[in-house]
Amino acid sequence: MLVKRRVDAPPGYFAVEAAGLRWLQVPGGVPVVRPVAVHDDALVLPRLTEVAPTAGAAEELGRRLAVTHAAGAPHLGSPPAGWEGDGYIGPLVLPLRAGTDWAPWYAEHRLLPYLRLAHDTGAVTAEQSAVVGRVLDRLVADPGAGGAAEPVARLHGDLWNGNVLWTAEGVVLVDPAAHGGHRETDLAMLALFDLPHLTRVLAAYDEAAPLAEGWQERVGLHQLHPLLVHAALFGGGYGSQAAEVAARYA
Repeated sequence: MLVKRRVDAPPGYFAVEAAGLRWLQVPGGVPVVRPVAVHDDALVLPRLTEVAPTAGAAEELGRRLAVTHAAGAPHLGSPPAGWEGDGYIGPLVLPLRAGTDWAPWYAEHRLLPYLRLAHDTGAVTAEQSAVVGRVLDRLVADPGAGGAAEPVARLHGDLWNGNVLWTAEGVVLVDPAAHGGHRETDLAMLALFDLPHLTRVLAAYDEAAPLAEGWQERVGLHQLHPLLVHAALFGGGYGSQAAEVAARYA
């Protein structure tokens, strides 16, 4: 067994992760690690053996991820079933607040909180913050800035390369920040940190559940959230990277 432990875990830190893992267990969707036990300061999970990524497993991931997303959620910002209140992305609070239009909801609950944190820690300069701020203003003013309206998707929410485990039985997902959102967000995060065989994943997904026109041009917009989260947590070049991406949409 694998024990994830955090002695200073805030209330619900592991409980909401476990709820997300259970919520993401969708028939025909991407397999998700099943929690064995949940404690205030720890989460017990089965230990998985990883293998080398393959093109076939990548295509299966794309098809199954489309099924997971299609399972839906009651609304934007919806928490996983059985949970009330906010969640977490890494050690940071993830607001799980309801919304109706994706663009203003994304600005208020996925960009602004982490822009403020990154600015407060010095990871984003005043000039860089202003660039990102212009994107927030655009999203709030134009609900169509995120493309055509789509059904709310059931998101993993932290779907970077490290949370995609390649096993002999196929891909298994771990460490979610699960919530209701826009399906392009999960796909954009897969692209941010160079998932192996990403082209095959996206092609299989698009074949199973065709993506909306212009989705390629919106990848950077969806990547702003994880970039600002990383800037708030790690500083380094993530703040400048976020500003560079934001400049394309400001």
